[in-house]
Amino acid sequence: MLLNQKEFRNVSIIRLVDLVINEAIKMKASDIHIEPFSNEIRIRFRIDGDLMDIQNLPIEYLSSITTRIKIMGKMDIAEKRVPQDGSMEFYFEDRQIDLRISSLPTVHGEKIVIRILDRDSFILSKEELGLYSKNLESFEKILKQPYGIILVTGPTGSGKTTTLYSILKELNSIEKNIITIEDPVEYKLEGINQVQVNTKAGLTFANGLRSILRQDPDIIMVGEIRDSETAKIAVRSAITGHLVFSTLHTNDTVSSIVRLIDMGVKPYLVSSAIIGIISQRLVKKLCDKCKRPYYATDFEKSFLGSGEDELILYKPGKCASCNNGFKGRIAVYEVLSIEEEIRELINKRASSDEIKKLAIKKV
Repeated sequence: MLLNQKEFRNVSIIRLVDLVINEAIKMKASDIHIEPFSNEIRIRFRIDGDLMDIQNLPIEYLSSITTRIKIMGKMDIAEKRVPQDGSMEFYFEDRQIDLRISSLPTVHGEKIVIRILDRDSFILSKEELGLYSKNLESFEKILKQPYGIILVTGPTGSGKTTTLYSILKELNSIEKNIITIEDPVEYKLEGINQVQVNTKAGLTFANGLRSILRQDPDIIMVGEIRDSETAKIAVRSAITGHLVFSTLHTNDTVSSIVRLIDMGVKPYLVSSAIIGIISQRLVKKLCDKCKRPYYATDFEKSFLGSGEDELILYKPGKCASCNNGFKGRIAVYEVLSIEEEIRELINKRASSDEIKKLAIKKV
């Protein structure tokens, strides 16, 4: 709990909102949820992928809290009937934190979600991403290609944007013209031309990508391939000598190939354009301070393929510095380099299972 009832009565709404945001940043939360119910406001933080209950407040303070947050996010405080989006810069311990704000009308009032974007924990090097040696080797080989499409896939919240930004940071140089089109622009990167999608004004991924191609780009990043038109333009861009990065919402690397074909891209164009696919998930890490060792069971040893008599594994403990035995997350990756044999299978419209079997054999 952030405040007890006595402290809450003595604090202003401005101070209360600042206190909630400060505490969320300290606890390394990715999102703040402010949710109205019939007789209370519930405040929850998303930490390491899970929502945690932080504070309950009287419902009569909802209007003041939402108005304050909307003012901070440059949103319309008079409009409460439709969803709104806003953003702001928040200063915490002499560093700038970007906040993305979303409001949603519910039966009990407006629900607010604040996404916390901390540049210090967002822009990582290739090594910091968590790729082990074999995957890192494949990753670096893919990045050295002069043109083609590199896709990063995975569900929402799996760290795809972090991976893309890390790649762009690595490739950013005075000799390269790098242009991105995103919805929204998560972080402003020095030396890179970033374009924000604006559907109301007619600036979609597809239209923006067409315009980018007239800007003499070397490297293009498309925030997400959402439709067949964007997919076809991205593929055409790759074939005509550009290095293109984008994301897709698929379960694994091989599914991305099938998804592009389903979007209407010809198999021979897919095989010619794609040079690599990275699929990723975020998994929780055990807290180093309280994790507890134990001897692996026969099933665990068999599952891990270990021949050791006494294999030591670790399980979560509990301490003041972690969340039920876990602290932080790390990405796990599947990297698929598109080579000649896989290209031939794509051209033959082979099933994802056939492509997957071949890819596993080549590891």
